[in-house]
Amino acid sequence: MSLTLCSEALSGCSGCEMSLLNAGGPSLSLLDRFDILHMPILMDHKYFEVGGPTQEIDIPKAGLGLISGAIRNEQQLRIAEKMRRQCDTILAFGTCAAYGGIPAMMNLFEDEDLFRRYYRTAEGTDAAPDPLQVVPPFLERTFALDEKITVDFIVPGCPPHPDIIASALESILEGKAPQLPLVSVCDSCPAKREGKGPVQRIRRFVKNARYQTDKPISEMRCLLDQGFLCMGPVTLAGCAGMNGGPPRCIEARVPCRGCHGPVRKGGNQIMDMLNALVSNGIDTKNLADRLSLLRFSGAHGRLNRRSV
Repeated sequence: MSLTLCSEALSGCSGCEMSLLNAGGPSLSLLDRFDILHMPILMDHKYFEVGGPTQEIDIPKAGLGLISGAIRNEQQLRIAEKMRRQCDTILAFGTCAAYGGIPAMMNLFEDEDLFRRYYRTAEGTDAAPDPLQVVPPFLERTFALDEKITVDFIVPGCPPHPDIIASALESILEGKAPQLPLVSVCDSCPAKREGKGPVQRIRRFVKNARYQTDKPISEMRCLLDQGFLCMGPVTLAGCAGMNGGPPRCIEARVPCRGCHGPVRKGGNQIMDMLNALVSNGIDTKNLADRLSLLRFSGAHGRLNRRSV
């Protein structure tokens, strides 16, 4: 069975598409089963031109719509809505599409503050008048895909592991829902939870963790037990792929950053993490920059200007 495919990349970095390419053999074997009708990342084009939106968004009918990136401006909203109308099934591809990702950090700031900092006063930037018609206008904030259109499936990750992508596409080809891990990063982590010497203060990862380079991760003490802010307890597993293995950040001996989003549907990583810390007797009042706990899941109204 073959399936027609349309793909669009909104407010993101193309990392999800690079991960699809990195799937290598599995993705190549799947290509024969997909008829790719529309994929701008393979051939650049613009829906907005100088003078305003003069080009109609032309997306053909397809069985599957693959959308990466969050929705930040009017053009991206129009593209997402057109993809929903034209595609039988929509897959939110990556954490930006699923939960807002890094682009949702913009929700903490007024648009004027963003423009001033990054386009007028940043070092190396030659200030120029703000374009009024050349680029699409911003929406009021960054949205996850399911805040604006109906989404059938999500595959989170920043980016998703190539194995997870290949497995999800295979499932959709077979008419099934993609299977994601059901446990947290913490549950899949082999590091030792000693529970000795309660941690009184959580610190930033500015110094290396304590471990022996010649020993496996199973011999390393849990990073949270060492006093580092590790998002493993409240982050969905899967960064190591379908075959398991140590979580990617932990494998590099650094704390989990939370890029796979919440473990449970509708979960709130900042509240869940604060609860986890408090239940372990840790005073969260000294936690620096607690809004960074929503670094990857700030859409759905969780990060906003009132949060500051």
